[in-house]
Amino acid sequence: MCGIVGVHNLNSGAVVPEALLKQMLAMLRHRGPDEFGIYLDAKTGMGSARLSIIDLAGGSQPIGNEDGSVWIVFNGEIFNYLELRVDLEKRGHCFETNSDTEVIVHLYEEYGPDSLTYLNGQFAFAIWDDHQKRLFLARDRMGIRPLYYAVRDGQLIYGSEVKAMLLHPALQARIDPESLRQTFTYWSVLPPKTIFEDIYTLPPAHYMLVEDGEISTEAYWHLDYQDKDAAFASDDEYLQAFEELLVDATMIRLRADVPVGAYLSGGLDSSTTTAIIKNYTDNRLETFSISFANPAYDESAYQRQMADFLGTEHHIVHCEHRDIGRVFPEVIWHTEAPILRTSPAPMFLLSGLVHDSGLKVVMTGEGADEMLGGYNIFREMAVRRFWAKDPDSEMRPLLLRRLYRDIGQMDSANEAFLRGFFKRGLVETDSPFYSHLIRWENTARLRRFLVGQGGDAAQNWERLSLPPEFSGWSALAQAQYLEILTFMSPYLLSSQGDRVAMAHSVEGRYPFLDHRVVEFSNKLPARLKLRGLKEKWILKQLGSKLIPDEIWGRPKRPYRAPVQDSFVGDYRAEYLDEMLGERALKQTGLFEVEPVQRLLRKAGSGRRLSETDEMALVGVLSAQLVQHFFVNNFTARVNTLQESDRIKIVRRTAEEHVYE
Repeated sequence: MCGIVGVHNLNSGAVVPEALLKQMLAMLRHRGPDEFGIYLDAKTGMGSARLSIIDLAGGSQPIGNEDGSVWIVFNGEIFNYLELRVDLEKRGHCFETNSDTEVIVHLYEEYGPDSLTYLNGQFAFAIWDDHQKRLFLARDRMGIRPLYYAVRDGQLIYGSEVKAMLLHPALQARIDPESLRQTFTYWSVLPPKTIFEDIYTLPPAHYMLVEDGEISTEAYWHLDYQDKDAAFASDDEYLQAFEELLVDATMIRLRADVPVGAYLSGGLDSSTTTAIIKNYTDNRLETFSISFANPAYDESAYQRQMADFLGTEHHIVHCEHRDIGRVFPEVIWHTEAPILRTSPAPMFLLSGLVHDSGLKVVMTGEGADEMLGGYNIFREMAVRRFWAKDPDSEMRPLLLRRLYRDIGQMDSANEAFLRGFFKRGLVETDSPFYSHLIRWENTARLRRFLVGQGGDAAQNWERLSLPPEFSGWSALAQAQYLEILTFMSPYLLSSQGDRVAMAHSVEGRYPFLDHRVVEFSNKLPARLKLRGLKEKWILKQLGSKLIPDEIWGRPKRPYRAPVQDSFVGDYRAEYLDEMLGERALKQTGLFEVEPVQRLLRKAGSGRRLSETDEMALVGVLSAQLVQHFFVNNFTARVNTLQESDRIKIVRRTAEEHVYE
């Protein structure tokens, strides 16, 4: 796993300064501390910060083809690189390394942009094709690895993280008010926008071509839930095919020249993939999990049970409230975006434990809920659609208590509240956003804190871009698509995934997001995902063969982390008053001062904040930290590469290329 950067002259222009690329790479040292690489010619400059995982000795980047006309910098892993290499060698391509990176170069030579359809992996890369004077950027299907870009002064600037791009003298960070509104509705900014004005992300499953000064982007893959004829005759046949596919997806993600560990949450998803590793290999396996001091969030008993069952060497990071508050600013430095939950903070601590244990790679269970209908929002949608057929029913809304078992603890959560809350828009089942409207409308209440919003919570989800075939999908498929579009790709895989793992030079690998597993899951009959109110039915059937009943059979418990007590209470975060004080709020101009001050006083008074108020506290605080780090004080953390750093430099002229 690595980080990449680049500056490309769209037309004629000065040679990209080597010193600039070195500074940009230094900002990504956490993504790739092992070595660095730079490619420079009259048209383009690009660089790589490498975390060595495959071909430790020979995989230094940038890597070129046989005649030095095609060069790549690469962030990620190609898991089917061995199979691809065999075919490419048969076609006459010669390899100088054993890396997966070089496979992409030759695959591009053979197929051009269509090469992306052959890749099974998680990646973001840049290829400079000097023959065609073409820059080719691409990102993996699910958006596991990040890639950002901006255009300034006739140059395309790109990188794995925005902080590297901000070293370019023509680029400055400014928070985009519309993007902040999106965050305070969907929990994230929707691609291609980012929280910063005029800085964009290449959407998942897209590539960019830059030729003759023109920039174009195109999708090369789509989520597809269209009903087809049944692939198998019985549920057992579906289960067998699913098991074979998930086992293979897990096994090829063990390909590495370093040890691979596993996150173990104590739930079904990570327990299943970890059990596959133990059952199908003789690998010594280390597992990692989070325990919380607050029992409302702690699942350590299940984690220990699973680790004992599998016989892994288990490591636990214990998370106190103050730990979350302590690391929260550093988490925001890495997320580079406001967030509405503290959940990334324990994941940041967990990746630190992995790093301190000497590992670079972990297997993780993310993606199973989105692919197999695991979240309450899917079951809630099913209950509400059932209720909508008889809106005056006294019994049907009570099914919601099976989803939200602590609903009796909600403020004013009597029967009238329960019915009123979930009955909003109940019969509007024709809306394409039916499954998510309650969540979005509830979150949009946070916009009352934004300057100039006046409490406005007007709908803006009508702007969401939906594929033409969306209306023909099942209700569950529509809900899954919206969850992936607005939550999984821009938040879960970014702020709670790549960014907090790579903060400690740790690569996460996701068997459930193997595109073959995704495509198979999307074609499953709905009954094999959500059967009644039983979520992830097919995965539970597989889990029953591999893991203890107490693990696969227990109700899903969403991963959450404490909020209010992490910032105020017995421990008060030292930066809280500085970030949310009147002076700071007026300086940023993002939030209404008095409502935020009231919220802060309420939080500190000992009264329990509602879930919405907790989201507001985290959202406002994280946005203020983004402003502090990237707008007001960015130069405070700028550095450059050192003489002691390993750096491979390729300088190329029309006649030759020279290595240093």
